[in-house]
Amino acid sequence: MSTPPGPRRKKRSAAGKGGALVRATAARVIADVLQGSSLTDALGRREKKLGASDRAFLQELGYGTCRWYFQLEFLAERLLDKPLKPREQVVKALVLVGLYQLLHSRVPAHAAIGETAGAARILDKPWATGLVNAVLRRFQREGDALLQAAMAVPGARYSQPDWFIEAVEQSWPQQATALFEGLLERPPFTLRVNLRKRSLSDYAAELARLGITARPVSGIPSALILDRALPVAELPGFRQGVVSVQDAGAQLAAFLLDPQPGMRVLDACAAPGGKTGHLLERGGELDLVALDADGARLERVAENLGRIGFSAHLVEGDAARPAGEWARPAYDRILADVPCTATGVMRRHPDIRLLRRAADVPALVERQRQIVDALWRLLRPGGKLLYATCSVLPQENEGQMRAFLARHGDARVVELPAKRGIATDHGLQLLPVDRETDGFYYSLLEKTAR
Repeated sequence: MSTPPGPRRKKRSAAGKGGALVRATAARVIADVLQGSSLTDALGRREKKLGASDRAFLQELGYGTCRWYFQLEFLAERLLDKPLKPREQVVKALVLVGLYQLLHSRVPAHAAIGETAGAARILDKPWATGLVNAVLRRFQREGDALLQAAMAVPGARYSQPDWFIEAVEQSWPQQATALFEGLLERPPFTLRVNLRKRSLSDYAAELARLGITARPVSGIPSALILDRALPVAELPGFRQGVVSVQDAGAQLAAFLLDPQPGMRVLDACAAPGGKTGHLLERGGELDLVALDADGARLERVAENLGRIGFSAHLVEGDAARPAGEWARPAYDRILADVPCTATGVMRRHPDIRLLRRAADVPALVERQRQIVDALWRLLRPGGKLLYATCSVLPQENEGQMRAFLARHGDARVVELPAKRGIATDHGLQLLPVDRETDGFYYSLLEKTAR
C-alpha cells in the first residue's frame, strides 16, 4: 500500500454551532449505535424534539462521528487518564462527539468544548462535565502528536475495524489505500434522470439555468452528480418523476439487466425501490413484481413508484422460499439484489463500520446462496438473472458466483461491458475509490436449455 496523506485537520462541516442539547442527543445516538441500532433508526428516534436546523447539525454529528469513529476512539483512549466503565458508554460517546467537532468540523473550538462539556448535565452525568472539558482541552494541546501516532495505526488512520482492513488488503491490494480513503469521503449527491421524460443534457441545462452545477458520470447514461447537495424539493421535476436521487453505481443495475417492454420481471429484495423504479423507467410497460420481506419497507417502494408514475405488483415474501402466486416460474428477468455486508456503501452508511463483524460474513453468504438458488428456479430458459451486492468482499461476490456456477450446469455468465470498475471472471466490481460511485458487484447469468 502506498503512503496515505497526513493528518486530516481540514475543517469540513458547514454545520452551525448548535447547543448542548444537540450534543447530548448526538451522544445518545452514538450510544444507540454502539448497542446495535442502525444510525438511521437512532436518529429517527432521537431527533423528533429538535428544530430543523438542530436536526441538520445532529445528523452531521451522528454521521461524522460514525465515519471517524475508530480514529476518534484511538484518540480518546490516549486522552483519558483511565478507561470509562462500560456503563458510561454515553459519556464516551460524548467525548467522541466533541473530538469530531474539533478535528473534522468548522465548529469554533470554544463552542465545541463548552457546549459538549455542558451536554453532560443534560445526560444526567454532571460529574462528566469537567472530564469532557479536560479531555477536549488536552486534545487542543497534544492533538498534533496524537494524530501522528494515529497515522501509524491503519485502523485509526482509515477509521476502519481491523478485520475489514485485513480483508481489503488481501482482496484488493492495489486498490486498498484508495478504497479506504474513498470510504472516508462524504458521498456524492447523485441524480438519476428519467430518460423517458428528459435527456441528460437537457436536464443538466435546466439545472445550470438555476445556478446548479452538475456533471455526468461516464458509462452511466442516466447519472448526474451535483456539486452540492440540495433538498429534493428544490430539484426541478422531482415531484413529477423527472429525476430521482440514486447512486450512479446503483443505476447500473437497470442497464445491465436491460428489461424490454412486456417482459415479466422480478425485483427480489426490492425495498426501498430505487432499482425497481429504474427498471420501469428503462423497460416501460413491464409485468413487474417487487418483492421484499419487510411489509413496512414495501410502503416506501409504493411511494417511490407513485412519484415517478409507475406501478408494480408489491408482494411481501421471502426470496429464499418462493411461495404463492408471485412464485410462478417463467420470469424473463430477475434482479437478485441480495442482503450483504454493505461494505461498499460505508460512506453513505458510516455506522456499518461499527455494526458489521467478520463473523457476520458466513451467515450472509449462506443467505445469499439460498436466495439465488431459489430465484434461479423461477427463471425461464433464455432468461437472465442479475446478481447484485453493495459489497467489496469477494466471498459475497466472485466466490458466490463461482460456487453457483458449479451447482448449476444450466447457467452461463454474460460478459458485462467494463466501462467502469474492474472486470472479474464472473462479473463486474465497482469500488468506492472515487467521488462517482459506491461499491457494487454485478454478475449477469443467462439460463440455458439443458
